[in-house]
Amino acid sequence: WFRALALGVSFLKCLLIPAYYSTDFEVHRNWLAITHSLPLSRWYYEATSEWTLDYPPFFAWFEYALSHIAKYFDPQMLVVENLNYASRATVFFQRLSVIFTDTLFIYAVHECCRCVNGKRAAKDILEKPTFILAVLLLWNFGLLIVDHIHFQYNGFLFGLMLLSVARLCQKRYLEGALLFAVLLHFKHIYMYVAPAYGIYLLRSYCFTANNADGSLKWRSFSFLHVTLLGLIVCLVSALSLGPFLVLGQLPQVISRLFPFKRGLCHAYWAPNFWALYNAMDKALTILGLKCNFLDGTKIPKASMTGGLVQEFQHTVLPSVTPLATLICTFIAILPSVFCLWFKPQGPRGFLQCLVLCALSSFMFGWHVHEKAILLAILPLSLLSIQRAKDAGIYLILATTGHFSLFPLLFTPPELPIKILLMLLFTVYSFSSLKSLFRREKPLLNWLETIYLIQLVPLEIFCEIVFPLTPWKRHYPFVPLLLTSVYCALGITYAWLKLYVSVLTERISVRQKAE
Repeated sequence: WFRALALGVSFLKCLLIPAYYSTDFEVHRNWLAITHSLPLSRWYYEATSEWTLDYPPFFAWFEYALSHIAKYFDPQMLVVENLNYASRATVFFQRLSVIFTDTLFIYAVHECCRCVNGKRAAKDILEKPTFILAVLLLWNFGLLIVDHIHFQYNGFLFGLMLLSVARLCQKRYLEGALLFAVLLHFKHIYMYVAPAYGIYLLRSYCFTANNADGSLKWRSFSFLHVTLLGLIVCLVSALSLGPFLVLGQLPQVISRLFPFKRGLCHAYWAPNFWALYNAMDKALTILGLKCNFLDGTKIPKASMTGGLVQEFQHTVLPSVTPLATLICTFIAILPSVFCLWFKPQGPRGFLQCLVLCALSSFMFGWHVHEKAILLAILPLSLLSIQRAKDAGIYLILATTGHFSLFPLLFTPPELPIKILLMLLFTVYSFSSLKSLFRREKPLLNWLETIYLIQLVPLEIFCEIVFPLTPWKRHYPFVPLLLTSVYCALGITYAWLKLYVSVLTERISVRQKAE
């Protein structure tokens, strides 16, 4: 059945080849051209296109490897000056490269399924936890539309992350650490979940024993294990950054990886705390103008909702700096890391911390993209099949998080595709998890259910009603704002609910002994 699921989703990905693609398609075509046509010394300096290379070196080498296959499809795509080049052969190759590299994601899902506790066995294959998990990961709605319509390589990257999670669950700690170190040098956004990996490896691998009450046995600290982990990190970093260090280009690489001049929020606000903060600032600005507390001539029009990627100042509330977001993210992550250290629960505790780190960084990070919600949804899938409480949180987070991705696909032909895929995945998620935990209390309370149902009229208003109104001409970003703010409420609620669950959870005697 696993092969059937994998082949089925691969066939669906092939059907999506002619679909709309975003500017990310041109981004990756440009990176193919840069790495293929230019020497290493110019990779992080090239700026013919506005889409400069801003991923870590391993991803640049990944593009370099792909470019040597791309030249057999259409060598013109590898010319740096051919901006926005998109021949049929180019589209076919790039789409196919995403589908092919997803093989790693499929293998990682298979390994994660092997780690699932088999106690909750079922006669019907459709009710097996491993089957449900495989569908939730392989057929994940967000990953399908972001990679195979919008266009990116997240499946390959999440494959590395899930494989590292599987290896840690299998107590193959060095393999897990190596895979995560490699992943960090493919895409640096995964730094947000690095605290979960670091603390878990320190607690479970560097300290080799616990006391009878579950507390740490300090004498069990292994210098050998710490040295091995350090060697892995240093070797991977040397392979990735070493050539640029020798060329004296490390500051240039770092400046490309962390462009803080892009502003607090993306052109489309990610549904996080800052979306609520921006909305509050807008509301207070409107109120201030009506009550004559503010001077309208000194307020820039549609500054935060102008659809531009740049720095903006808030009107009423204090403006937010990159340092402020870093402090907020650190404070938000800290309790989950403490729980992982002082309330160890093995792989499940690690996954809880990983999800909380991902969600906390999504909530408070600088210039967060809406696609980053997948960093929390995918690992939470592994928890959702283990406990009813986690399943309920997963349903809220996955439904609101996936819905928040709808504005990425704004072309009419993709409207029925995204609605149908979203409905199929959401209905399956609810029905399968409800069936899995049928003997326990309902996964969602009445208030949570009403909140999720309200997504339907919101979508009808944004896609059908609003375009017919005169507001479309004067306030074109209203649908984006409504979607972002409404989804931010659900994601914030899921984050808080998961935190309350982790902080208030009691550890059994058996768990302490383990």
